Amino acid sequence: MIRAVIADDEAPARRKLQRFLREQRDVVVVAEAANGNEAIELAREHRPDLLLLDVQMPDIDGIEVALALARGEHMPHVVFVTAFDHYAARAFDVSAIDYLCKPFDRERFDRMIERVRAAQRRSEGPADQGELSTKLENMRPPGTHLKRLLVPDGDRSFFVAVSDIARLEADRNNVIVHARAGSYPIRATLESLEERLDPQQFVRVHRSHIVNIDAIKEVQPWFHGDQQIVLRDGSTLLWSRRFAARRPDILT
Repeated sequence: MIRAVIADDEAPARRKLQRFLREQRDVVVVAEAANGNEAIELAREHRPDLLLLDVQMPDIDGIEVALALARGEHMPHVVFVTAFDHYAARAFDVSAIDYLCKPFDRERFDRMIERVRAAQRRSEGPADQGELSTKLENMRPPGTHLKRLLVPDGDRSFFVAVSDIARLEADRNNVIVHARAGSYPIRATLESLEERLDPQQFVRVHRSHIVNIDAIKEVQPWFHGDQQIVLRDGSTLLWSRRFAARRPDILT
């Protein structure tokens, strides 16, 4: 049997998926989630073979759900369900079994199920976790800014809203996320995060630091055109003239 979890914030969409799945002789729906947090919890609890995952949900979107699961012990086969073609076009790049574009019909749904069955028969597992995580990050369309970061906590992970982040600090092959609740290392580079953070909210002040503009208390003149930043938590950083020159919209 193929054990499935449905994750969609719209009840009519969940009912349609449930109805189509009930007609499949070898599929059983073990749980339904109405938001991203529920989807992560239920997928970890039930360890399904198949996750039908809406891309756009209000709290945590489907890409972030898949990212959270990709970094855990069990990654189900994922079918992205979306109303937007730009997500569907990238679905196979992240090793998704298939995608369903809303509104989909029974014929399209049946083709998706056949792909799932074929993968089950081949005993195919998901891609390498690091590779899959990178592909999932790249699935977002260009110009989409980060709303939250997934940070590890032992063998689990949780999300930190970017608005709660005061600064990001390079630490060899990691980045330390300094947030309200604490500091957390993540596997990333400042360059990759800088590309995806909203420049209206975050600024690169040094080769080793990105700062939330709202976390800055004072900017003080320093030596040789550099600036000293005093953050609201009391910490101080150097805003080098090299990086200051990149953001005249802030300092002039």
